[in-house]
Amino acid sequence: MLVQFMVKNVLSFKEETILDMSAVNAYKEHPCNLIDIGESEKFLRVAAIYGANASGKSNLHLAMTCFQSIIRKSLNNVEDGAEPTICKYFFPFSFDGQKENSEFQIVEILDGFEYTYGFEYNAECIVSEWLYRRSLKTGRRSIIFERTAKTVDFGASIRKECEAYREQIPADALVISFFNKLKLKTDVFKTVYAGIMGVWVVPADFGEDMRILKKFLPDIIKEEKFIEFLTAIDTGIKDIFCEDDGDRVRFFTVHQGRDGKDYNLGLFSESEGTIKSIVIFIYARIVILSGRTIFVDELNIKLHPLLLKFIVDLFYGQNSAAQLIYTTHDTTLMDKKFFRRDQIWFVQKDVYGYSTLLALSDFKVRSDASFEKDYLAGVYGGIPLLKEFGMEEGAHGIG
Repeated sequence: MLVQFMVKNVLSFKEETILDMSAVNAYKEHPCNLIDIGESEKFLRVAAIYGANASGKSNLHLAMTCFQSIIRKSLNNVEDGAEPTICKYFFPFSFDGQKENSEFQIVEILDGFEYTYGFEYNAECIVSEWLYRRSLKTGRRSIIFERTAKTVDFGASIRKECEAYREQIPADALVISFFNKLKLKTDVFKTVYAGIMGVWVVPADFGEDMRILKKFLPDIIKEEKFIEFLTAIDTGIKDIFCEDDGDRVRFFTVHQGRDGKDYNLGLFSESEGTIKSIVIFIYARIVILSGRTIFVDELNIKLHPLLLKFIVDLFYGQNSAAQLIYTTHDTTLMDKKFFRRDQIWFVQKDVYGYSTLLALSDFKVRSDASFEKDYLAGVYGGIPLLKEFGMEEGAHGIG
């Protein structure tokens, strides 16, 4: 379960920026929107991130992809002369004369422990890296390791086992990537590595990824809940089936005509919105059953606002620690009837290209306020700063 994700000097986020999935305890509305693990602190099931075009909201999504890519690939520089992974994924703030180090940090709850992991880096080396663990049962906090550009210090729980490998860790590779590859008695590295990679980062064009359909749909169509979903979102689809001739799998939907007869239609003849709805159902089903976190860019594209609400509601009322984070332009759900104030986030960019991330809970919001109306009025930022523009007939020799 994701608690926090922090970026600093990455893409348009020059200053430290934190997406926090911890709930504000003072807010009592919508308790079903929260994950309760039996601690004093509760966590958000869903967070919606709003922002104008080019504000940087997709950069936060891209930053998570970059973070995971460095961890996954930092030990893969086996070819002489190959570009180091940290160089390939070093995207510091562009509009600044000095290229300072970039930094990532994630806080997750995994198997009864809270883990804090992060690193600071540049195009040449890992400047620092750290991993801490806190027991939710006892509250005891321990150091797993702390790294500087010169050395790595291991905590007492892993020191004996890991000390012998200290000098083998490349300067441009992460400690967590290095030890995840080894067979050790301790499982802490594999646990944290799997937890980070367990955040499913999904691009805006996910509805076009036919691999997801081919891999999961043959099993999904056997579930009664899937047909209920297709009926609930008013697709007109009565059923769906597949044919496998050994060379390829083809999917067909079943519709009923006015004559009462059933007619088959190739799945890819359905609308883009219907196909995207099926794909997001597959994602949501997998994430909810496994208790993972999914981060989707521009979830609202090609989805009706009511369908967007239907997808969001899939994450509520479930006995699961699954979380949905998504970026969007659609303000339909920006309403106190659906969201708590700590679930709504805004990204805005100033005239110098600096993006900032703020939660609605950071503002003083009246009890009778309309979130959507105030947002569109510019009260919270995160909207385009439009200037008057005219296109006169005949301008520039046109007309």
